[in-house]
Amino acid sequence: MKLTNHSDTLERRGAVIRVHPDDDVAVALQPIVRGDLVETDGLIVEARDPIESGHKIALHEIPAGAIVRKFGWPIGRATLAIQPGTHVHTHNLATLLTGVEGYSFERVTAPPLPTANQEQFLGYPRADGRVGTRNEVWVLPTVGCVARTAERIASLAHAQHSDKIDGVYAFQHPFGCSQLGDDLAGTRSLLASLACNPNAGGVLLVGLGCESNQLDALLDQIPEALRSKLRTVRAQAEEDEIGTGLALVDELVAEASLTKRQAVPLAKLVVGLKCGGSDGFSGLTANPLVGRISDRVVGSGGSAVLTEIPEIFGAERMLMARSEDQAVFDSVVAVVNDFKRYFLAHGEPVSENPSPGNLAGGITTLEEKSLGAVQKGGHAPVADVVRYGDRVRKSGLTLLEAPGNDAVSSTALAAAGATLILFTTGRGTPLGFPVPTLKIASNSVLAERKKNWIDYDAGRVLQDGVEDSSAELLSLMTRVASGEATAAERNGEREIAIWKRGVTL
Repeated sequence: MKLTNHSDTLERRGAVIRVHPDDDVAVALQPIVRGDLVETDGLIVEARDPIESGHKIALHEIPAGAIVRKFGWPIGRATLAIQPGTHVHTHNLATLLTGVEGYSFERVTAPPLPTANQEQFLGYPRADGRVGTRNEVWVLPTVGCVARTAERIASLAHAQHSDKIDGVYAFQHPFGCSQLGDDLAGTRSLLASLACNPNAGGVLLVGLGCESNQLDALLDQIPEALRSKLRTVRAQAEEDEIGTGLALVDELVAEASLTKRQAVPLAKLVVGLKCGGSDGFSGLTANPLVGRISDRVVGSGGSAVLTEIPEIFGAERMLMARSEDQAVFDSVVAVVNDFKRYFLAHGEPVSENPSPGNLAGGITTLEEKSLGAVQKGGHAPVADVVRYGDRVRKSGLTLLEAPGNDAVSSTALAAAGATLILFTTGRGTPLGFPVPTLKIASNSVLAERKKNWIDYDAGRVLQDGVEDSSAELLSLMTRVASGEATAAERNGEREIAIWKRGVTL
C-alpha cells in the first residue's frame, strides 16, 4: 500500500519491520517518502529521508561511533550521528570487521528440529546407498583445451539418448593446464568429486594427453567403487575423439538407463544452500524460509550443505556456537580464519564483499549480509566442515569451504554431493548448475518480473508466514527432486566454475 504523508497511522502498519527487539533500525517493506510516519513495535517515527524498499530507517537517535544492530547483532558502527527517521546506509554506517580473530567455544543447545518424516521423493538409488535426483551422463573435460570437444560429444549424445535417461551434459571450464601445486590440486579434486555426484549415472572424462591435470591422477581421486560408471578418452591418442567419445557414452547410457526412479525418504536428499544477488529482504524472507527447509531435511535424517565462507564473516560466532563438538568448532575457526588470511594476503580487506547489487538492494556492510545469509543454515548443529573439492561425509549440516561467487560456490556444492540446490536471490540471476537449482526470490516484485528465472516467490512470507510458505516450498522441492524441471533447467542453464587460486605458467 502506498504511504501518504501524515495520514492515519493505522494505514501505515506494515510499512517497516523491526527484525529483533534490540534492533536500532527497521527495514522498509515499501518505498517511504520523506515526512511519512511509520510504526513498528509501538514506535512511531517520521521519515527524515526518502527510503527505498529493502533499506534501513533509524528508529531512535544513534550517536556517532555507536554500534548499530539488526537481527539483534552488530552490523557496523555509525560514522555520523544518526537521527530517528534517517536513512541508514553507506553514508553513515561502516563495517566493524578487520582481520583474523580469536574465538572460544561456547556451545549453545539447538532447539528440536522440525521433521518431514512422511515426505518422500522419487529418486535414483545408487549402489553405494546414495540417491540421485537426476539420472544423467556428464562429460567432464580435464583441461580447457578439450572443453569444446566435450561439449560436441554431449550435444550429439543428448540428441540421441535424451529419451532413455534425463540427459547428457558437458561442463566446460578453462583450467587443467599451466597450473601448479595446490591450485592444480584444487582443480583435480573438484572435478573428481563432481564425477562422484549421484545425479550422474555415468561420467565420461575427456582428456587431452599433455595437460597438467592428467587423467590417471584424476582417476586416483575417485573411489574404486564408483569407477565402474566412468569412461575415459584421451583426445591426442584417438584418430576420431568425437566418435570414440560417442561410443563410450552409448555404453554409459545403456547402463544408466537400467536404473529407475523409486520412492525414497527425505533422509536421502543432500541439499545445497546458496544465496546470490541478495537484497534487504533476503534475510527477512527467502533465507529464513530456506533455513526452515534445511532444518526439516536435517531433522529427517538428511543432509544440508552451507558454503560461501566470506559471507559468514561477522556472523561466524552464530555457527561456531552450534558446533557439535570441539573438533568441529576448531574446523570452523580454521576455515574462517584461513579465508580471512587469503583476503589479507592479496591486499584485500576482509569486509570487501557486498556487491553493487547488494548495496542497491539495501545491504550496507558484510556483517549485515552475513547475518542474513547464515539463516539458510536454520538452527541445526554444525556436524562437519569440509574443504573445497571434498565430499560430504555425514548427515546433518555441513559447512563447505568455498568463496561467495555464485558459480564457484554452487559448483563446489555439487562436487560435495548436493543433489539439489536452494538458491535465494533478491536481484535475480539466470545461472544454473550441474544439479537442479531452485531459484527463490526474496521479494514478490522480482518473482513477478522474472518469471522465467524464478521458481518460488518467498516474498509471500511477509503475508502468509514462514510455516505456510515452508510447506509450499517443501512440496515444490520434493517435486523437483522427483523430476520436475526448474526454471534454469528449462532454460538450458547449466555450467560450472572452478576456484582459481594460484599462478598460471
